[in-house]
Amino acid sequence: MTLIQIARKSLLNRKATTFLTVLSIAFSVSLLLGIERVRSGARKSFESTVSGVDLIVGARSGPVNLLLYSVFRIGNATNNISHQSFEEFRKHEKVKWAIPISLGDSHKGFRVIGTNQNYFLRYKYAGDQKLTFKKGKPFKELFDVVVGADVSEKLQYKVSDKITLSHGSGDVSFQDHADKPFTIVGILNRTGTPVDKSVHISLEAIKALHVDWQDGAPPRPGKEISPERTLKMDLKPSDVTAFFVKLSSRISVFNVQREINGYEAEALMAILPGVTLRDLWETIGIVEKALLIVSIFVFVVSIVGMVISLLSTLSERRREMAILRSIGAKKRFVFSVLIIETCILTVSGILIGISTLYLGLVLFRPILESKMGLTLGLLSPTFNDFVYVGSIFIGSLLASVIPAWRAYKNSLADGLIVKS
Repeated sequence: MTLIQIARKSLLNRKATTFLTVLSIAFSVSLLLGIERVRSGARKSFESTVSGVDLIVGARSGPVNLLLYSVFRIGNATNNISHQSFEEFRKHEKVKWAIPISLGDSHKGFRVIGTNQNYFLRYKYAGDQKLTFKKGKPFKELFDVVVGADVSEKLQYKVSDKITLSHGSGDVSFQDHADKPFTIVGILNRTGTPVDKSVHISLEAIKALHVDWQDGAPPRPGKEISPERTLKMDLKPSDVTAFFVKLSSRISVFNVQREINGYEAEALMAILPGVTLRDLWETIGIVEKALLIVSIFVFVVSIVGMVISLLSTLSERRREMAILRSIGAKKRFVFSVLIIETCILTVSGILIGISTLYLGLVLFRPILESKMGLTLGLLSPTFNDFVYVGSIFIGSLLASVIPAWRAYKNSLADGLIVKS
């Protein structure tokens, strides 16, 4: 019989131990590669929160702060910028389109975003995906509102419901715009981005909410301007918080950025979202580092488990090894049998682990992408996948040397003597 046949029969003779060892390796491989997919997917999803935008423009402050409040709806702008400045750069010869963003109000803890129709036509995420509607349509009338998926689900909203917006961006507001209710006309499909947690109205609606406010203070009781009167007023926006810019050619991105940063009429700042997103991830990427450490520990545990499994069965197999020696098998033959058994166990565990991982991706990938916005690769193994699998295989072989060497050193007499 060949070495492989002997090793295979030996493993089949120990079905329970073999099954548990293969299962342990398969679980380690699935967990290790799964963590790697989540780790890389989280970074990719983070960096693709907003796509197809060449520049983000806001009041002069810091690049990360501008990115946080314009894209992630975190924090507030140091200042607004004039609508005139937005219009000037929107009409710039090198600008293809621009999307204005106006912040400052909220609805039950969700940020209110003032924008225009370009938001629904041009805004992209996760590469080339556009915003789509689960129900309804974009806002058209002054007091129309479009809500994100999380807003709709958490507050149990449906199209045609009436809602009231609040002044300020806190979770609790004591200054509601109760005199000007809005009607939900659209509910967006889930994107896994901050869009899901946003309430969208027009720039004119932002102006309408505050048309009767004076110096940041609400009108006195009885002095409110009714919605009917508001509809007849000139509601041209006076300012915006930030705006997204898409250029006709990306070659001119640095020229336009310098032009905006040096704009003399107003203190503006333009950032490259992709670069700033990567810088921000390096700052808050402790989660990625933690997952990487977990991956390393999983790898170590899988190797240790292999050694423990082989060592635990070695004492039970001392008589088996002695019988092989008694019929003429040399010590290196016994050594080779254990190494080959390890190869069979490891390869079987790796194949089962990879199959389990891909089955899980097929079943749960749509849920992870829609609910959490994680972009997970499916049929494209990464370089790290090969490194991890290769490391597990080589590590298992190296680990198997310990029990194989012990079997190699056991004497024939030691295996045949029954110890009390």
